[in-house]
Amino acid sequence: MIVDAHVRVGHGREASLTVPDLLDRMDRLGIDVACVAPDEAAIAYENRRGNATTTAAAAASRGRLVAYAVANPWRGGEAVAELERARDAGARALAVDSVLQGFDLLDGLVDPLLRFASDQRWPVYVRTGTPPNALPLTLALLARRFPEVTFIMGRSGATDFWIDAAEALRSAPNLLGDTSYAPWDTLLSELGSDPAITPSRLVFSTDQPYTVAESEVRRIRDWPITDRERSLVLGGTLRALLAL
Repeated sequence: MIVDAHVRVGHGREASLTVPDLLDRMDRLGIDVACVAPDEAAIAYENRRGNATTTAAAAASRGRLVAYAVANPWRGGEAVAELERARDAGARALAVDSVLQGFDLLDGLVDPLLRFASDQRWPVYVRTGTPPNALPLTLALLARRFPEVTFIMGRSGATDFWIDAAEALRSAPNLLGDTSYAPWDTLLSELGSDPAITPSRLVFSTDQPYTVAESEVRRIRDWPITDRERSLVLGGTLRALLAL
């Protein structure tokens, strides 16, 4: 089973992706399940619309889509209530983007959302790569504060902060790396050969619609690792995390 750890559906500023187009692409590429977050505006402030979109798409997909819930932590208690509504509609994970949502990962603002995710045993996807407040090492510090939560380091710091991905993963054992954008002959090989990391802590992601999904799949298939390791990267680790 191939599981795509992160896709955004909807109309973004620079790229868009509809649910039918996503499902068609998944069929062509042999991707069995994709975890879907909503578009940028929905992540930033139209949270209710975004959660309605992803949960409805997941409900109609016959198990092929898994919905991320989103809520801007500036909304305080209302943000937690929005996550509750999304959970009741079928969401199974939390997506955070501190740049779009306007906060620092370590300022405490997102902590109530993480406590909710912990209670639900949800994994938490956090996009990284944009300074100063969305960086791999910053996320590692946050992950160490919530050791019971499994965090996915979205984009693994791509691209300027790939250099910090390995140290971030070594620093927080509850942190997983995301393969999107990452060349296998440099970054992925470094991470996979590190005995403190290994391919078991890397999860496949196309990060559509910002990437060429075909290239993301090909990169993992070309990566010279064992079949068991490739199976973990392409879906085994995430499948266990989401109890698929």
